[in-house]
Amino acid sequence: MRLRVEFTTEPFDLDEAPPHAVVARDVVTGAGLDAVDVGPFGNTAEGDADRVLDAVGALLRQSLQAGATRVSLQVNVIGEAARGEGDAA
Repeated sequence: MRLRVEFTTEPFDLDEAPPHAVVARDVVTGAGLDAVDVGPFGNTAEGDADRVLDAVGALLRQSLQAGATRVSLQVNVIGEAARGEGDAA
């Protein structure tokens, strides 16, 4: 199964990326995920379900420890995995 995660960390700082945002981005870019896209107001990454779920756990733990007061995220099943579920029925 393939998943896409979209996330943001708060509080925002428009002048410089706060430590919690840097930590979250480092976790995702170092997790061996595909199609990683980081930006000032949101980040996305795709990959194998196990890798995405492991990255989400690490992202939550490490960004909260680095000072995040809120982490918003969404995880979606994407691509061939979504079609494959219907084929199995």
